[in-house]
Amino acid sequence: MLRLEGKIAVITGGNSGIGLATARRFVEEGAFAYITGRRQGELDKVVAVIGRNAKAIRADVSEVTDLDRLFAQIGAEKGKIDVLVANAGFVEPQSLGAITAEHFDKTFGINARGTLFTVQKALPLMREGGSIILISSIAAMKGFPAHDTYSASKAAIRSYARTWTTELKDRHIRVNTLSPGPVETPIFESYGALGDDADKVREQLKALIPLGRMGRPEEVANAALFLASDESSFVAGINLVVDGGLSAV
Repeated sequence: MLRLEGKIAVITGGNSGIGLATARRFVEEGAFAYITGRRQGELDKVVAVIGRNAKAIRADVSEVTDLDRLFAQIGAEKGKIDVLVANAGFVEPQSLGAITAEHFDKTFGINARGTLFTVQKALPLMREGGSIILISSIAAMKGFPAHDTYSASKAAIRSYARTWTTELKDRHIRVNTLSPGPVETPIFESYGALGDDADKVREQLKALIPLGRMGRPEEVANAALFLASDESSFVAGINLVVDGGLSAV
């Protein structure tokens, strides 16, 4: 039996990396997936790749009016949401001393503010017993140089899960955090800001990871599937870490 048969899922930032892998995995397990992102051209390509039971809606999570439009459309078309994956995120490495107000506002605007309003705007459509999955990062738990704002914004997401687990208990909505470690996604292009090429960063990270390799988006998507499905029906408020053991040592 398919684990998400007949479910309606929304994945923000679903045009690449972990978001795309999650959308594909959900559809394979019987869900209809709404995928959001800021670039319509990329979203259209993603829908073509998935091939069925997926729809792309352009929306920037840092813009509340975009979120209003997004959930109004989903409400009109499907009337409910069973699974919400708040995945949209932004990272731009900046060391203390070089951080600007613009950098801070953009990072928190997408990662912290965007996540909060994504969930808040989705709540009227969330069915009782639904699942909300917040994508954080092991950067929220470990100190990585030049990740000051990113780490802090992802720590806020972990805090949201704790608070919302209590606030939504009467509706039996499960809120959990999923924290990936280093995963092979387009996010590594951002390390150019530090003057490091992607291959150098990969090798440095591999040396720190007990399993000796980077993660794959599909591996994080499998963890998201667990949290989205009834297999995790008694799991709420946790932080599920998928990092090859990096944060455990």
